[in-house]
Amino acid sequence: MVGAQFTPGRGDTAPLPRIPAGPPSRRAGGPLLKAAGLVAVAVVAGLVWWLVRGGSAEETPPAAQSPAKEFQFVVSDGPVAATDCAANSYSQVKQFFTQHPCQRLSRALYTTSSGATRALVSVAVVTMSTPEDAQQLKKLADTDGTGNVNDLVRDGTAKIPGAPKLADGDYLSRVTGASVTIVLSAFFDGHADEATLQRISKEALDLAPGA
Repeated sequence: MVGAQFTPGRGDTAPLPRIPAGPPSRRAGGPLLKAAGLVAVAVVAGLVWWLVRGGSAEETPPAAQSPAKEFQFVVSDGPVAATDCAANSYSQVKQFFTQHPCQRLSRALYTTSSGATRALVSVAVVTMSTPEDAQQLKKLADTDGTGNVNDLVRDGTAKIPGAPKLADGDYLSRVTGASVTIVLSAFFDGHADEATLQRISKEALDLAPGA
């Protein structure tokens, strides 16, 4: 059975046909716009931080500071330079130099204090032809009873009243490339303090006269 048909009369309007529903739309100002706003805020904040930090992307690291020294050294004599190490040494070390001539020898004397006690320090730097010769010299000089390079008191160059016999004090050496640094130290007036003397010798390694 066919239903009654609507016949529009004068002044009547036919009902509009139904339009199928489409996909849902997002409101303006939804998550996408919010995300864009957050990005803009982050960019501005980063720019402000960059300006506050001085406008530099790289930070300069603080300069390393050398450790403080315990002793102050005063030059007492020298430096005295030479090229004939055999003539300025004794015992087996002297014989070594006759077969392995050095390139340069520099010697100096220093004084330093620990409290009320003074110490005399000899620093000799021997430059050999090769690092291998320097290692051999150090090994020989490090052995008791093999001799050494003359300090300036031993060879009579320096005249220091009451100077201690340095060969009987503390001994320390170091090799740097083709150079050997030899330190001898002893207290005046027969004072004995081995631990302090060793610290004095260790710092004296860096004096390197005539280097």
